[in-house]
Amino acid sequence: MFKKILIANRGDVALRVLRACKEMGIGSVVVHSTADATSMPVRLADESVCIGGPAAADSYLNIPAILSAAAITGCDALHPGVGFLSENADFAEMVKAHGLTFIGPDTPHIRAMGDKVEAKITAAKAGLPLVPGSPGAVHTIEEATRVAKDVGFPLLVKAASGGGGRGMKVAETEADLSEAFSSARSEAKAAFGDDTVYLERYLDNPRHIEIQVIGDSFGNTAHLGERECSIQRRHQKLFEEAPSPVLDDAARADIGEIAAKATRDMGYLGVGTMEFLYQDGEFFFIEMNTRLQVEHPITEAITGIDLVQEQIKIAAGEKLSFSQKDVTFKGHAIECRINAEHPETFMPTPGKVTSFHPSGGPGIRIESPLYSGYSVPPYYDSLVAKLIVHGRDRAHCLARLKLALEEFVIEPIPTTLDLHRRLVDAPAIHDGSYTIRWLEEEFLKSD
Repeated sequence: MFKKILIANRGDVALRVLRACKEMGIGSVVVHSTADATSMPVRLADESVCIGGPAAADSYLNIPAILSAAAITGCDALHPGVGFLSENADFAEMVKAHGLTFIGPDTPHIRAMGDKVEAKITAAKAGLPLVPGSPGAVHTIEEATRVAKDVGFPLLVKAASGGGGRGMKVAETEADLSEAFSSARSEAKAAFGDDTVYLERYLDNPRHIEIQVIGDSFGNTAHLGERECSIQRRHQKLFEEAPSPVLDDAARADIGEIAAKATRDMGYLGVGTMEFLYQDGEFFFIEMNTRLQVEHPITEAITGIDLVQEQIKIAAGEKLSFSQKDVTFKGHAIECRINAEHPETFMPTPGKVTSFHPSGGPGIRIESPLYSGYSVPPYYDSLVAKLIVHGRDRAHCLARLKLALEEFVIEPIPTTLDLHRRLVDAPAIHDGSYTIRWLEEEFLKSD
């Protein structure tokens, strides 16, 4: 097992990995920017190293500084967390070249799944169901027009690199295709430095369901059920639950077995998430995230499996501590992502937190770097807390969630706590009828 792990991240995910290290008796080093010098991960880590200024490019994306920090502190492994460099194959290779273990998948899988065109090709070979679309990248409007004739409209033009909804444009008719194609390429080039795009059939009202998978170096794989992630704004998830309110046991087992088999056939190492659109009883693979997910705690809540510790053990060459037959699902879990944003305008609201009172009680888990007196910096993602609630069933979970949201205090900065307090009372949440378009097209417009 590793003696010391460098945590190349910040905020709640750095805390999550730090806690796993402490439970396992592994030393920890947290790297940080000057803006995060007083953050909770820095205060709790065994060691910390400042690696640059506030801008992510100067710190959390500063590969030479991160590798130097690992070298001077004597680390033998590195955990990339979520975001930043967690899915950067070149970084993973550099980590290994410097004699460290990268706690994540092998670089060919990171590289293949990081390019959405290559991911579709890999997924097709692995037998995953795909959204009808172009077999690969589409480079000209003439190619796009030919694909459109085969697939039909509406079509979605999507960037091959990146994510978060950038580089995605919808063409409702042939007359819209040229503008959508040009706009998606321009946006992708500006955001990711890569204007490669591909085409998919645009599903008009799907749900977003993802499957948690895991595999070790001995060929053992398993799936840990699904997470429902359809409550989104601008393709950013806000509210997730496990299991999905619309899948029955047969559908759950079927897509889980398909995902686990694909994981095994790829020889995938570590944790990963296969994301699908689900409409009219059909699943369509859209991408695979080759890292820990922000919403992983709800899977941990219903399975009792610590995904971060499993990540670390697998990277250290150990076997999975369980098999598929050992995976059982108990109760229901929901995660609310609480952002330092105005709950109506969604504008970022960095600033000093003078009062912080997290929820408590049975079935309540809080992951947050906040404390009274902490100043939320303006330089990074606005996520400041995750509220995870577990109950014996969905109705019990929603009742607990309502109480937990009423109790949670973050002041004086505005946060999306107020949005979640409204969400938990919405009929579509209680009956589970929402889709990925519901939040923006119905709920927010009704306010």
